[in-house]
Amino acid sequence: MAAPSSPHALGFDALLTTAEVADYLRVKERTIYEMVARQTIPFSRATGKLLFPRRLIDAWLEAQTELPALGIGLAPPIYAGSNDPLLEWALRQSGSGLAVLARGSVQGLEDLAAARAIMAGVHLLDPASGQWNIAAVKAHLPAPNYVQIHWARRVQGLIVAAGNPLGIASLQDAANRDLRFATRAAGAGSQRLLEVLLARAGLDLAALRLAERPAETHADLAALIETGMADCGLGLQAAAGHLGFLPLLADEEFDLIMTRRAYFEPPLQKLLAFIRTDAFSRHAAYLGGYDLQRIGQVVWNG
Repeated sequence: MAAPSSPHALGFDALLTTAEVADYLRVKERTIYEMVARQTIPFSRATGKLLFPRRLIDAWLEAQTELPALGIGLAPPIYAGSNDPLLEWALRQSGSGLAVLARGSVQGLEDLAAARAIMAGVHLLDPASGQWNIAAVKAHLPAPNYVQIHWARRVQGLIVAAGNPLGIASLQDAANRDLRFATRAAGAGSQRLLEVLLARAGLDLAALRLAERPAETHADLAALIETGMADCGLGLQAAAGHLGFLPLLADEEFDLIMTRRAYFEPPLQKLLAFIRTDAFSRHAAYLGGYDLQRIGQVVWNG
């Protein structure tokens, strides 16, 4: 049998066994079982036995590494994760200095785990528990140094053309009438939510006639509808503007994830100070579709 050092020769997306990951980390198998019990290492039980994605193990190791003597240890000043119009406006107006790399909730968690971003925004519903974000955060960021801060409850629904000339009334309507449906990329929280809402309606993605290409942001999705490239799509009320909007879900939870250390750094503190201003409240009201009663509250502390 090959020596356990074989994980080094495996592909980047390989799944490691308990013995292999123990050897990879140079610890005893018993230590790995203890880390799994404490949920301090990325793992999966999807096949009924413990497996460890090599990619996430490497990202987890990188996220735990600090080199203070070289000034290394804090991720670059980047916001990753889900697109949110109010948040991205606030990041600019607050002088946070954070660049925006909004590539979807799942990608944001992976960027955060790999220390490619200082903060990630997510809205991922766990259908089994009905909880937002916590299950996904624990799965991608099992280390104990992360904190989850509530940003807003948002209204998601069907964005349609101004005046709703097609008389669209529901997801079932879009499916039954073979309307062109604008979607988001696979890792986006809105796309995951669409799949959940379709399942609740007894449908799936195959029932929809999808637009030619997925939209990268809520604004892009709205633009597809406004320019006639799609008839409708699932998006935020805040992105609908003067277009038509049919609310489907009024209590979507959008949260910000970061390390405890990053929470106390100037970029995050500037953002958290700005959300208490009148200018922020006015802009949120102008966009619409936001419930900010719990903004800034700690949802989960690793």
